Amino acid sequence: MLVNIKPLSVNRAWQGKRFKTPAYRKYQDDVMMLLQPFDVPEGELEIYLKFGFSSKNSDFDNPVKLFVDCLQKRYGFNDKHIKRAIIEVDHVKKGNEFIEFNIKAINEGK
Repeated sequence: MLVNIKPLSVNRAWQGKRFKTPAYRKYQDDVMMLLQPFDVPEGELEIYLKFGFSSKNSDFDNPVKLFVDCLQKRYGFNDKHIKRAIIEVDHVKKGNEFIEFNIKAINEGK
């Protein structure tokens, strides 16, 4: 189904300055420490994200921007090059939460 409307960015959805919470700053620090070396290819990118949530009430899209911002910071790429995303969700027991990811060039494997 096609919806003829200009998409609204998260940056345009809020007025004024948004401040990172202590929980978000800790999350960023923790993610940075856990991310292993990874070479992000050049050009247009596809990102695969799989979130393991312990709450069945979790929305699939809530953690996407926060995690992708961490990936950008750690691996030095601009998320404007992401042109395709595959997002999956698993429900797991409390304490077994996870994030799995991969980034590849769109033309890779064609």
